[in-house]
Amino acid sequence: MDRGHAPQRLERMTTAALDLPPVRRAAGTIRLPGSKSISNRTLLLAALSSGTTELTALLDSDDTRVMRDALRTLGVAVEELGGVEHVKVTGIGAARGFPVKRAEIFLGNAGTAFRPLTAALAFADGNYILSGVPRMHERPIGDLVEGLRPAGARIESRGNPGYPPLAIAPFEGRGPYRLKVRGDVSSQFLSALLMALPWAGGGARVEVDGELISKPYVDLTLGLMERFGVRVRREGWSVFDIPAGAAYVSPGKLAVEGDASSASYFLAAGTIAGGPVRIEGVGRTSLQGDIAFAEVLEAMGATITRGDDWIEASGHAPLKPFDLDMNRIPDAAMTAAVAALFASGPCMLRNIASWRVKETDRIAAMATELRKLGATVEEGPDWIRVQAPPNYARGAPAIGEPVAIDTYDDHRMAMCFSLASFGPRRIRINDPGCVAKTFPTYFQAFAKVVS
Repeated sequence: MDRGHAPQRLERMTTAALDLPPVRRAAGTIRLPGSKSISNRTLLLAALSSGTTELTALLDSDDTRVMRDALRTLGVAVEELGGVEHVKVTGIGAARGFPVKRAEIFLGNAGTAFRPLTAALAFADGNYILSGVPRMHERPIGDLVEGLRPAGARIESRGNPGYPPLAIAPFEGRGPYRLKVRGDVSSQFLSALLMALPWAGGGARVEVDGELISKPYVDLTLGLMERFGVRVRREGWSVFDIPAGAAYVSPGKLAVEGDASSASYFLAAGTIAGGPVRIEGVGRTSLQGDIAFAEVLEAMGATITRGDDWIEASGHAPLKPFDLDMNRIPDAAMTAAVAALFASGPCMLRNIASWRVKETDRIAAMATELRKLGATVEEGPDWIRVQAPPNYARGAPAIGEPVAIDTYDDHRMAMCFSLASFGPRRIRINDPGCVAKTFPTYFQAFAKVVS
């Protein structure tokens, strides 16, 4: 057992700002890093399973490292076989408790670690403190906490009510459980409950209060749970039943797909600037909902071809304007907002309220930064409308001093605004190192496909 393991940290880009060279063409092939959503889910499911699980192609990023470090802190053996991307996890099975009974765990700004670990530890027999960076303490978790309390969970906020940090006391409850959780703030609340309940034992029914957002992420959760031996019955997207006696069993070996959200930047580059750009590691057989971003690009005029493990995009600006509901692909939708700079008319992104509670308020941040480039932007509680500036046409020489794009310690702000370098303004990305959250080598990879 890897007790006393010192937390590892990625070597983060320390440059205060990165000036992107003007680019006119995109073509080439990129092998994607592993999916963050799959990596952190499988790490936790492997820890809660009976048996030993070998995970390959794991994402190596800030968010996945805090999950691995947290599991080690809790006494779970996570052994590196071929670097941090290839590990063996020895599960604790149906023990209903982690080997370490008292711990303080820092989870950065990783929602895919914080929410599921909150639910799992709520059913455990120890005392734990979960905390993160200041922005994590501004991201709501009260709906998950309130959903857990009827089962016997004992969780208290140590700061503002309904927000981290959290203090979790030993569980006092017994199944079967009948729980309710809101679905219109973050799908991670439902995913966290679903992943934790089979380990809690006794069977459960979870009802969703309100319209469930980001349904593909819940579908991803259900698919991975099934890989670990637990099949959840559902009635539409409103009721989920976990049978009594359900328990996680290791599948032996599992390979993590490439990250479909990260694919969006490269596919958009190929659509704006010629292509073809091919991404490998995710394709038409993907479990991830963000694979549907390729359909958004097709609506903008892209030519998309797909294989089982790859997607290719080509096209040319100006792109077709769009008016689309982006609820199913909220992360990849950010890429569409920047690609709107190259559209021939106004572009409307609807049903994106979850942007408000992400790593930053992404609607406000996106509006602010797009305006710096001359775009006309309107925003509402759950929508944003982008009208490109009249001179933002691909092919014009980049002029003037660089436009400094603030990234708000949000990896996706940094990555999607790299696409602005195809336009007539020089681009400077402030705090480029924030991409370490999910794609530490993003700017090197982007440089490989542009010229």
